[in-house]
Amino acid sequence: MSFNLATMLRESRVANPAKPLCALGDLSFDYAQVDEISGRVASALLGLGLVPGDRVAVQLPNLPQFLFSYFAVLKAGLVMVPLNPLLKAPEVAHHLGDSGAKLLITFETFAAEAVKGAGDVPAYVVNLPGSDARPEGTRHFDELYFAEDTGEIAATSADDVAVLLYTSGTTGVPKGAELTHFQLYMNCTVAGELFGFRDDDIGLAVLPLFHVFGLSSVLNTAVRFGGTLVLVPRFEVDDVIDAIERHRATIYTGVPTMYFALLRADRAGRDLSSLRVGVSGGAAMPEEVVREFEEAFPGVVILEGYGLSETASTATFNVSAEQRRIGSAGRPVWGVRVKIVDEAGAELPPGPEHVGEVLIQGHNVMKGYHGRPEATAAALAGGWFRTGDLGHLDEDGYLFIVDRVKDLIIRGGYNVYPREVEEVLYAHPDVAEAAVVGRPDERLGEEVVACVTLRPGAAAGDDRAAELIAHCRERLANYKCPREVRFLDALPLSPTGKILKRELRAG
Repeated sequence: MSFNLATMLRESRVANPAKPLCALGDLSFDYAQVDEISGRVASALLGLGLVPGDRVAVQLPNLPQFLFSYFAVLKAGLVMVPLNPLLKAPEVAHHLGDSGAKLLITFETFAAEAVKGAGDVPAYVVNLPGSDARPEGTRHFDELYFAEDTGEIAATSADDVAVLLYTSGTTGVPKGAELTHFQLYMNCTVAGELFGFRDDDIGLAVLPLFHVFGLSSVLNTAVRFGGTLVLVPRFEVDDVIDAIERHRATIYTGVPTMYFALLRADRAGRDLSSLRVGVSGGAAMPEEVVREFEEAFPGVVILEGYGLSETASTATFNVSAEQRRIGSAGRPVWGVRVKIVDEAGAELPPGPEHVGEVLIQGHNVMKGYHGRPEATAAALAGGWFRTGDLGHLDEDGYLFIVDRVKDLIIRGGYNVYPREVEEVLYAHPDVAEAAVVGRPDERLGEEVVACVTLRPGAAAGDDRAAELIAHCRERLANYKCPREVRFLDALPLSPTGKILKRELRAG
């Protein structure tokens, strides 16, 4: 069956060409403009010698150029590889090498670091207005605007990979989850219906669009239902308040920390009454915060859901104020099944006393991990996706997430995989052993803590801690880096020699 996800943009353009699709400050693009510009960029990409199936890495914040690039890649029959702009050169190098990306589109602010990691991969740079700051050898993204828009959309198969989204899973090794045109279409269609998304809705796009939550539940959903997006390139609470008030945003989608920030911000004299729905994911929202937010914003209902990169975003959802169960992640969405199993793989009955691993089956589950058949087979054993998350179901099928993968740290809605940080720490000449754990943090949910032992002759202390943190910041995105270093004489070990992280967390 032939189907291309970019059809969503074309159909919404046909229905209402002059309708604003995205706005950023005073800048606005309607559906006809985004369709035409992305068509020009698609032609330019093919003119560079790229062929259908080739991967294009896009490392941009929430800017109109993200939309131009995304739909251009889809229209050309290429594969989108969204990258976090905060990645450092070694991380960029891994993602480009693993995906086999043939081209990198990046942003001026991050271009120098990105190009260091890109190696021989050609890079196009999106510049700030009036600026021409580009590393040597790169080209202006604007050059891609001058090809002809043929109006063509590649006749991809519905089962072809549309987006290769990198997630570290439980191993700490970044893996590319292959999401197809059909999976992404189904997920945003089902999710939008559950959100109650209307064509007159104005959604706030402050979640990063390179993340599955922002890409599928925000961007794709808005385009699928012909709505408007207000782009916020970086979460700053004052900027969010300005955007809501100025553009009369109706839907606020974010992780719990974004709701905390909005609650605590100075909103005196600001008119945020346009909001009607708050969609939350990424971590559990405390019940008292839900109630406090809804009291502070009359008429707003917060609806929580659960999903992963491997499930194209939404897997379960609370569909309305009347049907929701606060504290739960909701029920499986249309066409999706969830079950809880014990360590032996046996299905567990409902009830909070029956906590086990959450398994998911349905149209939203990824095709596999790019180039990793063994990891794919392990993750999709028996036809169910093994999330590695722990939870339980109630009698009515509502999912309650009890814990994430035991070692995973979720800092401000971003996954931090301890092994990746530990490997960087081990590369420091004075570190003998390292273990990274999370500690509770009121603002961010969790904070990253490095527990280390030093080599003989190396001194501990505040200066050494600052040195180790700086070492990490040179090699890792900022959100992954420890904010605290604990020096120990020895790490606690099990009888088999495994580091007992539960003791480190308890300490």
